[in-house]
Amino acid sequence: MPRMPTRDHPLPLLRLALALSLGAAVSLGITRFAYGLLLPPMREDLGWSYTLAGAMNTVNAAGYLIGALATPLLMRRWRPATVLLAGSLLASLFMGLSGFFTAAAPLLAQRLLAGVASALVFITGGLLAARLGARDPARSGFLLGLYYGGTGLGIVVSALGVPPVLAAAAAQPHGWAWAWWMLALACLLATAFMVWPARVLAALPAPAPNAQAPGHRVFRVRDFGFGLAGYGCFGIGYIGYMTFVIALLREQGSTAAALTLFYALLGVAVLASSRIWAGLLDRERGGGALARLNALLGVAAIVPALTAAWPLVLASGLLFGAVFLSVVASTTALVRHNLPPAQWAAGISAFTIVFAAGQIVGPTVVGLIADGPGGLARGLVFSAAALWLGALLAWRQRAL
Repeated sequence: MPRMPTRDHPLPLLRLALALSLGAAVSLGITRFAYGLLLPPMREDLGWSYTLAGAMNTVNAAGYLIGALATPLLMRRWRPATVLLAGSLLASLFMGLSGFFTAAAPLLAQRLLAGVASALVFITGGLLAARLGARDPARSGFLLGLYYGGTGLGIVVSALGVPPVLAAAAAQPHGWAWAWWMLALACLLATAFMVWPARVLAALPAPAPNAQAPGHRVFRVRDFGFGLAGYGCFGIGYIGYMTFVIALLREQGSTAAALTLFYALLGVAVLASSRIWAGLLDRERGGGALARLNALLGVAAIVPALTAAWPLVLASGLLFGAVFLSVVASTTALVRHNLPPAQWAAGISAFTIVFAAGQIVGPTVVGLIADGPGGLARGLVFSAAALWLGALLAWRQRAL
């Protein structure tokens, strides 16, 4: 049994944040983004349109929205650490079940349920990461970014694991099913490693109020209106890239090895992002961080739509990976800077809801555009435009 922290044994913040970051790896890195690698073989095997392929991530985002709405209710009855582990187990189950179906309806249902479970993991993990950061204000931005950067680990695991499994099962009917089962096992392994931080954090008292945030301030949507709107545009824009960029690169003639390198380096950049943007997240008390990062993402998203030159495409993936999860971290930092700890759950949940709403719109719209003239390239132009609009809106968010 792990030793609980005492005066003689201080809280190992860095190790806890690293172990907790596996929640982000499960909820987004694998449950959400691994589908981008599976989309091309599933679409070819099952005869999907791009609209239906995008709908798979749209219903996943709809499930995420349901989970985001349910999480505050669940946390009234159970501790965040309990919800975290339950959500991770459910996400593992639904990922595995996706390998047993070929009809669109049950696959859509599994993606919906996996989205519900991933929201439980991501929100509770973010809340626990914010509490960790409150115990070391000098490193709060880094610890928060470390949690969200765990998504990169899930992306790297997917990038390195899915292509070999697809190749090994190529002769099997619906060989992509084996990749779903491999990903489900990875989620189960990550869940096992999260038991330790969950137990440690469940035993801790509530954090002391933030001296920089008035203790009696409550979360109000109107106070964060521009930040919420900018974050909703981020949800619309980023998910189009993450859903379809691999399919676009395949259309442009990229080899399997090149795609693995592209996606793995994108994941490595996500892991590095916690160090890159920690100072910005600590300094910015308003929407400046969200605005700057959205603008950079727009640049990354439009590059593959304009050119197939490999160095530029690779730079697009590196920039996207180095930025997009820090956008998520920036909203948690915005909440942490401007609200007392008792209101963090409400604030994080509100941002997660608009994030999920944006993700519902993005994949289907990009898929509809891709099925028309201009194809996937034009769809990514739409994604970039949404991100730049989000940057303009977030710039107007002021600190409270």
